[in-house]
Amino acid sequence: MSYCVNPTCPNPKNSGSSQSCQACGSQLLLRDRFRPMKPIGQGGFGATFLAIEEHLPGKPPCVIKQLRPSGTTPYILKMARELFAREAETLGKIGNHPQIPRLLDYFEDSEQFYLVQEYVSGFTLQQEVKKNGVYSEAGVRQFLSEIMPLLQYIHEQQVIHRDIKPANLIRRSQDARLVLIDFGAVKNQVSQIPASQSGQTALTAYAIGTPGFAPPEQMAMRPVYASDIYAVGVTCIYLLTAKIPKDLEYNPSTGDMMWEHLVNISDHLTTVLKKMLDVSVRNRYHIAQDVLRALDMEPYLDSLAQGLLSKPSVGQPEKTQSGRDFGIDSIHSPRNNNDGVSRIAASIRARRDKTSGGKEWKPGITHSGESISKSPSREANNSNGSSVRKLDSQGLLAAYEKGRRDFASYNFIRLSLPSVDLSGTNFHAAQFYKANFQGSNLHNTDFGRANLKEANLKDADLSKAYFSNADLEGADLRGADLSQAYLSQTNLRGANLSGANLTGAKVTDEQLALAKVNWLTVRPNGKRGLF
Repeated sequence: MSYCVNPTCPNPKNSGSSQSCQACGSQLLLRDRFRPMKPIGQGGFGATFLAIEEHLPGKPPCVIKQLRPSGTTPYILKMARELFAREAETLGKIGNHPQIPRLLDYFEDSEQFYLVQEYVSGFTLQQEVKKNGVYSEAGVRQFLSEIMPLLQYIHEQQVIHRDIKPANLIRRSQDARLVLIDFGAVKNQVSQIPASQSGQTALTAYAIGTPGFAPPEQMAMRPVYASDIYAVGVTCIYLLTAKIPKDLEYNPSTGDMMWEHLVNISDHLTTVLKKMLDVSVRNRYHIAQDVLRALDMEPYLDSLAQGLLSKPSVGQPEKTQSGRDFGIDSIHSPRNNNDGVSRIAASIRARRDKTSGGKEWKPGITHSGESISKSPSREANNSNGSSVRKLDSQGLLAAYEKGRRDFASYNFIRLSLPSVDLSGTNFHAAQFYKANFQGSNLHNTDFGRANLKEANLKDADLSKAYFSNADLEGADLRGADLSQAYLSQTNLRGANLSGANLTGAKVTDEQLALAKVNWLTVRPNGKRGLF
């Protein structure tokens, strides 16, 4: 089916092969590429549609967000267009991060404005709780270990999300990783619209985010980075209780949310959550690393410091599938950078060594929310004194079988794992020199910024793998399945792609010119051959 996106169309449903709407005559194929299939949401500034990219092999799904202001006054139209453009600009700025949907296109057509973004398949945390019940304490700690490094990355790009909540966090079905969607919170300038102008109420509603999840300073149009931390705290309470903020009681004297009597968690986690939820910005955690430090999640601090999160690059980030609005808030950068994270991690290690006689406690969390009592990794110090986490073949397999999927920044020693299943794993910024993965299942695995020089990836399943900024120089990729893989800015010099399947892969002709290909290589357009 094709769906007409003309807001005034009386009958938007059309056949899948139609080029123009039978009811209003509007073109159904946007940008000569994107075919809307059905509406999936609508908000005050726009509508959202599920679509397909018509000319790519397999016609992959995507999401189209259309600017559709609720009013027609000059103030509303001007502000809506500015916010819409700002969201596209900000999505471009935050880079290709595996937990943020990519922006595929941004354009104007017939005086309508559109954002096209990657489709994320999976359940929101709200749906997850309704289906499976509330989280345990271990599950909430796992959630925080996944969301806080992502939040730190976003803040380092001078962006405040302003609408973090369970409905905007999707557990991606392919790899069970959390994806943050809906970067549509409205900019602060909305509050400058004169109160007498019609439509101010509608605009303000989107400026403050979602009531209950937005803290007082954000409701007052003065959001800061700690506002997102508050929203994450409210999300934790929902995960523990299945209650949304309006179903909870508040202390009439302080305004604090009253939730402690509803949960069964440790005093330690209670203390951390209470500080995240403090109504006073002064008393709240100011940066995401502070939350991880308070939870003693040092390995995640190390991952952040060593490059767990991809850096912004010239290219396209990702998209959401909510049907709400557009525009992102950006203000001053947070006060700590990755060097600060390293210093925090080092101070934690020093404190633990002093109190435990040199025996270091190393937590680990699986995707099921269970704790791993012993880590299969071992640490060494490099020349500058920072820790380097190492794993051999046996240790990696043992951790994976226990449910662990996060091995960002690890140094893998003499890795030889032919014909094994390691799909959906995070190997971001890991070191794999001359590793052997021949015939292995590495579907949807994150190798962003990883060193895979001279790795044996012959006949491996690397479909939908993420290789942005990775080093594959001299790697053996003969017969590998790289369909839909993301190879933007990947070093392919000397890589052997003879017989490899690159259908739908994100890779340039300039990159392929540096690699070895033959007549059996399937190009990104789905055709075999050298040209």
